[in-house]
Amino acid sequence: MLRIVTIEPAAGRAVLQLEGQIIGPWIDELERTCGALSGRALSLDLASVSFVERRGIHLLRSLDARGVPLLHCSPFVAEQLRGQA
Repeated sequence: MLRIVTIEPAAGRAVLQLEGQIIGPWIDELERTCGALSGRALSLDLASVSFVERRGIHLLRSLDARGVPLLHCSPFVAEQLRGQA
């Protein structure tokens, strides 16, 4: 399960706070949520993400390449982002 909470601080950048695992159908939900916020400054807070499956890694890398900051990755998730091709 993945919980997605949108936080909109005064600076105007929307932050998606993610909690849980980025797996299965939750990857598609995250992609839809990010798409709905396209055109706005966006960051992903990954502090409470415990695992990301391969498709999720590809999505996060794609978002990062488009300038979406990936904030507060745990060492495990950071290693997942570095390790899988």
